[in-house]
Amino acid sequence: MKKKIFITRPIPDAGIEFLKKQKNFEVIIRKKDTVIPRRELLKSVKGMDAVLSILTDTIDGDVLDAAGDQLKIVANYAVGFNNLDVKAAQKRGVILTNTPAPELSDAVADHAIGLMLALAHRIVEADQFTRNGKYKGWGPTLLMGTDLHQKTIGIIGMGRIGQAVAKRAAGFDIKVLYASPKKVSSKIEKACNAKRVPLDTLLKKSDFVTIHVPLLPSTKYLIGAKQLKLMKPTAFIINTARGPIIKESALLAALKNKTIAGAGLDVYECEPLTHCNPKDHTYFRKMNNVIMTPHTASASLEARGSMSLMAAKNIAAVLKGKKPINPIFIS
Repeated sequence: MKKKIFITRPIPDAGIEFLKKQKNFEVIIRKKDTVIPRRELLKSVKGMDAVLSILTDTIDGDVLDAAGDQLKIVANYAVGFNNLDVKAAQKRGVILTNTPAPELSDAVADHAIGLMLALAHRIVEADQFTRNGKYKGWGPTLLMGTDLHQKTIGIIGMGRIGQAVAKRAAGFDIKVLYASPKKVSSKIEKACNAKRVPLDTLLKKSDFVTIHVPLLPSTKYLIGAKQLKLMKPTAFIINTARGPIIKESALLAALKNKTIAGAGLDVYECEPLTHCNPKDHTYFRKMNNVIMTPHTASASLEARGSMSLMAAKNIAAVLKGKKPINPIFIS
């Protein structure tokens, strides 16, 4: 009897083709490239042996029960797994996996550095200025920004992505401060000119603060009004991790009051909304000192393809009775 695999939304072909080549696998892909409605998700997972979910799918006890006792694995197409109920999976003996592909770390690190450069040199603002026909000739003070060169970057979370950012920062002759539960090797610290410091020290001394921690109960609102007040008024904050790590209302106030110089955001607290309160007219879209991207930090062909294949290989391994490659939880 064939093992049934449900994919909640179309993903890059690498993973799909891999699964289709396996014997006794039936791959069912939802055709609509939109977030799957809750009711449809509950109906679609029924009788599945594996589910390939994405970060917008809430996989909780109700979904696992709707699938049935034969469900063996939920492979999350993301590094973060705050959309998965780990305790519910553990209770039901369902394996959970994620996709920490090396290419993803590189893509997100590139994006984070790109946001820093764009903010520092006011690239998006200058582009819009030029497109709107406002450029009438060169001027000594026209759209002046700042440099990345010889500044200090503070990295919150020194895992794969944080280390990839640090390596890139080294090319700009930048000092790196990092706040992390664990100290990285002295070899990495030396190569990246990096030093581990408490979070408060990092916030006070950094010209650019970039966030690379998972969303957990302990990291929700890790950055709020108190933390933002510690930052330099000339400093920028970058978030390519998860929106709720920064308290949005506090960030809005800090930007409005010029407590900090600007922000580069790829993720949002109430995503896909880019502001939690539609009535708040100080929201990010109206601010020239904010650059916004639609959760696309990992959106490179290389990263998304590798994530697709990794999720597929996790599924294939578990359905063949083997250990998954990237377990979040093994029953």
